[in-house]
Amino acid sequence: MELATFAGGCFWCMVEPFDEQEGIKRVVSGYTEGTSANPTYKEVTSGKTGHYEVVQITFDPLQYPFEKLLDLYWKQIDPTDSGGQFKDRGDSYRTAIFYHNDNQKKLAEASKRKLEKSGIFTKPVVTKILPASEFYPAEEYHQDFYKENAFRYALYKRGSGREDFLKKYWPKDRSHLKVQLTEMQYFVTQENGTEPPYENEYWDNTEEGLYVDIVSGEPLFTSKDQYDSGCGWPSFTKPVMDASVKEQYDVSHRSTRVEIRSREADSHLGHVFTDGPGPKGLRYCINSASLRFIPKGKLEVEGYGDFLILFKGR
Repeated sequence: MELATFAGGCFWCMVEPFDEQEGIKRVVSGYTEGTSANPTYKEVTSGKTGHYEVVQITFDPLQYPFEKLLDLYWKQIDPTDSGGQFKDRGDSYRTAIFYHNDNQKKLAEASKRKLEKSGIFTKPVVTKILPASEFYPAEEYHQDFYKENAFRYALYKRGSGREDFLKKYWPKDRSHLKVQLTEMQYFVTQENGTEPPYENEYWDNTEEGLYVDIVSGEPLFTSKDQYDSGCGWPSFTKPVMDASVKEQYDVSHRSTRVEIRSREADSHLGHVFTDGPGPKGLRYCINSASLRFIPKGKLEVEGYGDFLILFKGR
């Protein structure tokens, strides 16, 4: 295991991108580079102690090399801002890479030069590369903030300006999907659209089988968890596996909703509501256009034979 320490403004937003990546074992929010030991959040953000807000990452370099960490780091920040990050101003919100050995220093410097030469930013890259110093974990309520306070985090990330900045400078290249998908499929999965109720392919499907992501083919839902909720879209009581989908607060409308996206392809699928049947009382309301249905009889030939066990005895 190795350590990596990055300052990228508010550490709430620097945990999510690195968390749960294969090869990254732990991400801890904290403080470094200041004039006092064990500082509090209030002391650090006052700007009087000289500390940076940072995340310290424990990672396996064989699974997730430091170069890959650096690439992900640059895509979370504005490296041209010397006075803070987005709406968070002050020295504690400055950006920096803190290296733990000579190799990390060399790789960080090379990565910074590459970014400068890329022409992505017209202003100078001011992120510093500094030797790592004592790290102090932040208070417990700051740890995994994006998980523990998902709604507040979603509002903060959008309101801070970070989300729009990253979309502008680091857009995901999905142009090939316009050829691969129909107009409705692209609208739903890539533009967070919603198809018309009752005018979609699977809202009344009663055939047994597996629903997979239309983009990536990752398994999402099964017909045995599908039911007619009367809403005009396919409805499910649960995903085929909890890890198949991810939830995030949708604050784009006046009403707050919990959006459902696929884990691998990051396709917009639909929303989850708390008016469903079953022990958890959940209704996963999903757009047909985000799904491809594979009948039970074709699971084996399409490479999903492991899921036949779900339909035994049916």
